[in-house]
Amino acid sequence: MSTGAQVIVEELERAGVDVCFGLPGVHNLALWAALRESSIRLVGVRHEQAAAYAADGYARATGRLGVAITTTGPGAANTLGAVGEAWASRSPILVIATDIPSGLRRPGEYRGVLHETDGQAAMFAPVVKSVHLGCSAGEVANATAAAVRSATSAPTRPAYLEIATDLLAAEVPEGDPLAVALAEDAYDLSSVVAALDGARRPLIWAGGGARDAAGAVRALAEKLAAPVLTTYGAAGVLPPGHPNLVGLPPHVEAAGRLWDEADVIVAIGSDLDGVQTQNFAQPQPETLIAISLEEPTNYRADVFVPGDAAVAAQLAEQVKPREGALELAAARAQACTGLDAAALRFLDAMRFAVPAEANIVVDMCIPGYWMAGFFTPAAPRRLQVPLGWGTLGYAFPAGLGAALAGTGPTVSLSGDGGFLFAAGELATMAQEQIPLTAVIVDDGGYGMLRYDQVRAGTETFGVDLHTPDFEAMAASFGVWAETVFGLEDDFGEALARHVDTGQPSVLVAKTPTPLVPPPNTSPNWYRKR
Repeated sequence: MSTGAQVIVEELERAGVDVCFGLPGVHNLALWAALRESSIRLVGVRHEQAAAYAADGYARATGRLGVAITTTGPGAANTLGAVGEAWASRSPILVIATDIPSGLRRPGEYRGVLHETDGQAAMFAPVVKSVHLGCSAGEVANATAAAVRSATSAPTRPAYLEIATDLLAAEVPEGDPLAVALAEDAYDLSSVVAALDGARRPLIWAGGGARDAAGAVRALAEKLAAPVLTTYGAAGVLPPGHPNLVGLPPHVEAAGRLWDEADVIVAIGSDLDGVQTQNFAQPQPETLIAISLEEPTNYRADVFVPGDAAVAAQLAEQVKPREGALELAAARAQACTGLDAAALRFLDAMRFAVPAEANIVVDMCIPGYWMAGFFTPAAPRRLQVPLGWGTLGYAFPAGLGAALAGTGPTVSLSGDGGFLFAAGELATMAQEQIPLTAVIVDDGGYGMLRYDQVRAGTETFGVDLHTPDFEAMAASFGVWAETVFGLEDDFGEALARHVDTGQPSVLVAKTPTPLVPPPNTSPNWYRKR
């Protein structure tokens, strides 16, 4: 018979997990010991929130399960902000937390045991898909299997697993065999095919649920001769320069008009959320066909196809081919004339410096918003944006996870404020030799908030920051660091050098004149409700 910790590790190995992120505590050391004897790499971070962010970054880069391990009470609670981001962005992560010893727990009663809370799992309920408890020896195996299955089954979202600490070292029975998943019912696509065959101006709106069906989306777009708008989560579904790719966010009027003028819109793997639709100010389409695992509620779907984005492949085979060439170049040219020249130079520098196979993880900062809206990666899952929940401080710790995904070099992009949320993870990067290039754009404050105050005509308050010498701070951890000024040619050349080394490094870009926020930031939305 195995211990509870061994059962958990065996289940993770069966699920194909190859790396976990966590922080040790007196309550979870038995799990750390079991992981030490396993095939799974255990990366110790310096804060539990970073563990959940790293698990999320890994999951987004790979599509596989990301795992964060915490101890009881405050350790578990420290992950909540990051778990909320994973929930809103539908990332398959599993948080494994301990609880106080099972013999000391009395339901509904607080007894003052170390790290005790009254209903720890209840804190997670709003930000996870499911909660699984192992409060007795007989529950550990089945709770673990159910949590893994929940997090990784479509539609994906985080799951929470809580195990009483004494059960990690105790012998526990094996679980029941996994239930066999039921096959999905076939869906009659004839009404969808008829609508698309009769469309005059079809348009495809690709969401994060389409990122693993890029070939199908491409085939459908080419068959329909339809422009494709991609959400932040779907960036790269069509490669840069593809004739059907709009390559602009719908927050730019030239791109937004394509939505307005379309008579049939196919939304694939998207819930048409507020961030992407300017808080639903985009008008209800004449005809909306929604292909998704969950029916959208933000817009009326005239036809809802319950299924994953692979349904697009069936549609591509059945619809009639359309003649005519798309004329998107004029829309892009018109949009570019109104964009900030310094930001365009920054985007050019990023394209020059970062190879096509790289992962780029951006934060809630002005350069990150420019990347989210106007940078098209070479493939899906190559650009991560924390605009599910909108959590500042995401990029650096999530970049650590993405860098261990084995999918290519990785660059994180943070502002000076957001980087300091997890600056202690420089120690993690150095100790584990994680091949991440962490870019810090230092404009001496919360640039987006400063912009909001200036735009409102008020004196800036609380947004200008005293920041450290980031280069010296990184060097104190033994991480190679360099400082450049601005975000143009010198920045691009330095970034290319850093990425090429394949080593942990920090590149600081001092920008006394910050970039102007792009049109996809809410103060600059052209649609108002």
